[in-house]
Amino acid sequence: MVNGELINDKVVIYDEPEAQSIFNNGWYGIIGERKLELALIEAALLYERKRIVIVKDDKEFGLEKFFKYCNKMDKRFNERYAVYKDLRDRGLPVRTGLKFGCDFRVYERGIKPLKKGPKEESEHTKWIVFAVSEEYACSFHELARSVRLAHNIRANMLWAVVDSDKNVTYYEIKYLRV
Repeated sequence: MVNGELINDKVVIYDEPEAQSIFNNGWYGIIGERKLELALIEAALLYERKRIVIVKDDKEFGLEKFFKYCNKMDKRFNERYAVYKDLRDRGLPVRTGLKFGCDFRVYERGIKPLKKGPKEESEHTKWIVFAVSEEYACSFHELARSVRLAHNIRANMLWAVVDSDKNVTYYEIKYLRV
């Protein structure tokens, strides 16, 4: 296992060969100049799967303590993590959805999300995913905005609802023109 240093809202891996391996074998994080920057949600999954160890001030940050830290940084971390883990367990390439205003963007199995140059239609984002708890109350305006966003980028919109047992149910909501 390789060490990842906790720095505010990210975990950084400075071991260049390991960083490159983690990136290439799952499209985790953002690869930079001799380091890999992971979002907290990516680092949590890799830590839970025993692929990395998270350290702060040269001391191991225990898994339970790390999850508490993540929940302080992101009030929706539990729901988002349940969905992220479920999507990854299904073998899907998942990236954060910040640039599209959603939680995640998901690609077909086998696609390399960060391919350089022209892309085939199948290589674009297949789904944008919004993670919510089963208690979440959504307005029609919010739902319409989410569906319109997906439609505009030619992706499918998934509403991922997480129940109290951390089970995830996906609802695909489409934009229909009549």
